[in-house]
Amino acid sequence: MTSNDTLRAPHPYVGMWVTADGFIRQELLPNGRYDEARGRRRSAYTGRYTVSGNHIDYVDDTGFTATGDVRDGVLFHEHLVLYREGDHRIRREGTGSRG
Repeated sequence: MTSNDTLRAPHPYVGMWVTADGFIRQELLPNGRYDEARGRRRSAYTGRYTVSGNHIDYVDDTGFTATGDVRDGVLFHEHLVLYREGDHRIRREGTGSRG
């Protein structure tokens, strides 16, 4: 590491976000990429994201775009509501049992 390199903490939104039923799991990676799993299907959607304030813009690898907003620690991504992994609102029964 040179003196010009700066160590930065990852953005606070980086990490795993999960629907209440655990079916959809969206990981925001520190490199500006995301990987979304649905049920047993890993990497169902992958792409890049950018954050501006509480707003997230997504562009998946096929060119499809979507948006999300984080409010009170909850990610509202289009029609989905996602919580931080480990949040008490995520139900564990049946997690990953569909798909």
